[in-house]
Amino acid sequence: MGKIVSISNQKGGVGKTTTAINLASNLVDLGKKVLLLDIDPQGNSGSGLGLEVQSLHKTTYEVLIGELSAREAVQKTFVNNLDIIPSNINLSGLEVDFLGMDKKEFKLKDALASIKESYDYILIDCPPSLGVLTINALCASQSVMITLQTEYFALEGLSQLMRIISLVQSQWNPSLALEGVLLTMYDKRTNLANQVAEDVRNYFKEKVYETVIPRNVKLSEAPSFGKPINYYDPDGVGAKSYKSLAEEIVGKA
Repeated sequence: MGKIVSISNQKGGVGKTTTAINLASNLVDLGKKVLLLDIDPQGNSGSGLGLEVQSLHKTTYEVLIGELSAREAVQKTFVNNLDIIPSNINLSGLEVDFLGMDKKEFKLKDALASIKESYDYILIDCPPSLGVLTINALCASQSVMITLQTEYFALEGLSQLMRIISLVQSQWNPSLALEGVLLTMYDKRTNLANQVAEDVRNYFKEKVYETVIPRNVKLSEAPSFGKPINYYDPDGVGAKSYKSLAEEIVGKA
């Protein structure tokens, strides 16, 4: 049965989607079957894998409002054994659709119940917010991975995310665990990045991955070509870092 992991942080631009795409692709390289589920209305996980997401009508939105089953919304990608349920801007209206709806926090969990045994990992790319979409993701997941940019405001607002995780644990999903904290956009040449990394490791202890994701131009370029980094620049430092992360996660499983 697949392990469901949300990749979350209410801040934007901290490497959530980059991590979702590249971790998924590298887990496949390790022999795993992976589903990437995009629950961010920006739809960047789909476009980062070469899909024209704004023209799609089989997305996370249709699944959450009950028009499609999760299995009907699954799409193959060019990466063998990597499937995706994409999203697009339609998902931004979900808050209105859910007004007054009973048990709306469990819509994603219920939808995934029928397909989770088909995958080794289901990775959920969360939006940069702490609303109903992120809560649905956390209620459906066994664990949550936090991506943290190694810059000045990295820890600002993190207490709010931890409160939401605690709320979900106490009210809806008591088995939700912290999968790990991933340091992203790391530049070892700067004192600031090293200080932030030290602060995060002191706070989260062994929950911080040994692997860090460097600031890397190729990682930024790859989505515009619709490819994960291990296809776009397979010998580069970005590809090596996500390969290392995938190996670390599988090794801890």
